[in-house]
Amino acid sequence: MSAQTVLFDAPGPRAKRRIRVGNVIGAVIVGGIAALLLARLGDKGQLDPDLWLAAVDADAWRFYYWPGFLNTMRAAAVSIVGAFAFGLIFGVGRLSTLLPVRVVCGAVVEFFRAVPVLLMMVFFWLLLANAGADSPSFWGVVIGLVLYNGSVVAELVRSGVHGLPSGQREAALSTGLTRGQSLRSVEVPQALIAMLPALLSQLVVVLKDSALGAIITYRELLQEARLLGSGEGNILQTLAVAAVLFILINWSLTKVAERLGNSLRRTSGRTGTMAAGLDAGVGVGATAQAAERPHGVDEGPEAGPADPGKPGRWG
Repeated sequence: MSAQTVLFDAPGPRAKRRIRVGNVIGAVIVGGIAALLLARLGDKGQLDPDLWLAAVDADAWRFYYWPGFLNTMRAAAVSIVGAFAFGLIFGVGRLSTLLPVRVVCGAVVEFFRAVPVLLMMVFFWLLLANAGADSPSFWGVVIGLVLYNGSVVAELVRSGVHGLPSGQREAALSTGLTRGQSLRSVEVPQALIAMLPALLSQLVVVLKDSALGAIITYRELLQEARLLGSGEGNILQTLAVAAVLFILINWSLTKVAERLGNSLRRTSGRTGTMAAGLDAGVGVGATAQAAERPHGVDEGPEAGPADPGKPGRWG
């Protein structure tokens, strides 16, 4: 029985015809809305080729899009590393056996999860600017993204560990590991693998939220597109180009994250197989050897041929 038949009944011929008709009607409605929007844009002169060419010429890429792209990736890269470090530290802290550590880590995580990321960006931008720090807008974006997304990662780590079977911890403790060693060496690595899809999707969230830096004057991709459009009088066109670039960046990052996740899962599966003694025929040989009947037993359930080089059980 397939998953499809378990989740819902397979549509019959009449239901399939209704679905096709609904799809056609929906496509016609969407196409009509798109045509109406294009007609309105044409009436406003927004489809003028000169406006679109000015938004994609060489100078636009050299002086606006490319520097904005680099600044976006720079802020996102630093924020991703900081968020995962923050999340691991405070996520493990929330699982500590020490009550004060759990309370402090829980309060920090819940506080920064509740505060809007834009508010944190503005706060740290103003704080660093008044303190005379270098690049206050960059660090305002990074600190805001690290604190918010790091809190989300910490909650993912905690929920991932709690979602593991209790036998994992019991097996680790039975081998002589302490509670902290079991958490660091057994439970957290397995929780990261289990929560990998959610963790990787958080990468895309960090990249998209970096566009909020435009509000605090950080020269990322969205801000550069706005500046170019304001100067050329084609802000709609430059924002459309920026939107396409964001879609391509997020799509590429999602594919890289999927490949990384699949690679980690395959590596984890091979490691578990080798640890269980089932790789390269080890388990098969051990099973076959254990299944051999003992030598020198002539009757009974364990009867088997005697080895000429060894004396039988009965002499």
